Parts: sequence; structure tokens; C-alpha cells
Amino acid sequence: MDDFTRKFSIAMEKDAEIHHILSTVYQALEEKGYNPINQIVGYILSEDPTYITNHNNARTLIRKIDRDELLQVLVRKYLDQ
Repeated sequence: MDDFTRKFSIAMEKDAEIHHILSTVYQALEEKGYNPINQIVGYILSEDPTYITNHNNARTLIRKIDRDELLQVLVRKYLDQ
């Protein structure tokens, strides 16, 4: 048995999950011919899921993310912190 304490970071796992979901949604929007950045920004500002296509279950996926958490991750990544 190990004699050291393992650190578990829920925040890092949550960030990875959000990254995966956003990447999937981005790809789905791109595949359907939308401008993914404009559509995602529209969703973030309004929280209206109709900005996101149903293609590849993207709309369901994006709704799994709390908007406040999404904004925190985006700002943190933008500022590299």
C-alpha cells in the first residue's frame, strides 16, 4: 500500500469535461454549416438552447454544463490561470 496521499482535483476533471463537451458542440455546429463561435456566444449570452444544433446530440450536451461554470472555465483559460 502507498504511504502518500493522492490529490484529487474535481476542478481539473470538470474543466476537462467542459472542454470535451465544447469541442463536440463546436464540431457539430461546424458540420451543419454554422459559425460555431457565433452560435456558442449566442447560447452563452441568452442561454437559449436553440442556438445549438441537435446534430450529434450537441444541444443535450451543452445543457449539461452550468453556464456560470462554463464562463469561469473560459475566462480562466483565456487568462491562462
